[in-house]
Amino acid sequence: MSNLIIGRCPVCSGKLKLSRLVCPDCSAEFPADRFLSPYDELSSEDTAFLKTFLICRGNLKEVQASCGISYPTAKKRLDSLLSALGFIDVIEDNKEDMIDMRMFTRVEKDSTQASDIVRNKLYESGGQATVKLFNGDYCTIRANTDGQTFACDKIPQYQYQYRVFDTVVDDLLLHQPGYSARKGNGRYKIGEKNCTKDTVVGAIGTHYFMKSIGESTYDPVFAIAAILEWAGIAHNGRGYVTLTAEYCAKRLG
Repeated sequence: MSNLIIGRCPVCSGKLKLSRLVCPDCSAEFPADRFLSPYDELSSEDTAFLKTFLICRGNLKEVQASCGISYPTAKKRLDSLLSALGFIDVIEDNKEDMIDMRMFTRVEKDSTQASDIVRNKLYESGGQATVKLFNGDYCTIRANTDGQTFACDKIPQYQYQYRVFDTVVDDLLLHQPGYSARKGNGRYKIGEKNCTKDTVVGAIGTHYFMKSIGESTYDPVFAIAAILEWAGIAHNGRGYVTLTAEYCAKRLG
């Protein structure tokens, strides 16, 4: 996968260690025992932004022009980069980039659909929220004005529809023993090991992206699982996502 974060295990999100160093010229090998640096864990988007930031010698106005983004967006992406590197704990919202919540309408507050619960909580948070990932990092989710989609800085390839949460809950977790399923791994193709239909990534690939057996899919599970936990719908565990007892009681009576 092009967006694989090399510093983290793609299966359980645990920190990876270097166990040996190899010389590409003579093939000599040397033992090693250390964790990778936070820079090895940066997403491709954060890495590209860091490179641009350094080339522009830290001038955000030049970064803005180079990336073709607004100054508030450039500042927010810098905050995201600093958070990913551990220099700040939580990404603070920029007042100059706040969302006008008059554009949004809440859905039925008593709805038990995962999509409605996430959307309502996001609206209650002012249209934007910081969510803690399983690995201790943070992602920022933001409601879009169409009322049907949201953006996440850690999965920037798509504007995901809220129904992706119904895919995980309705098409997968409610049908699994203990209402629990493996997260899976998007490095595999649909139907292959760790990307079967009974994994979260496999269910998203099959029911949301409408991928067929043998096709490659996208792997947003680390962010989707974290958002489900933030919304009180599921536990985001090591390798597994499990519906909470509170949500099951509300959904199943």
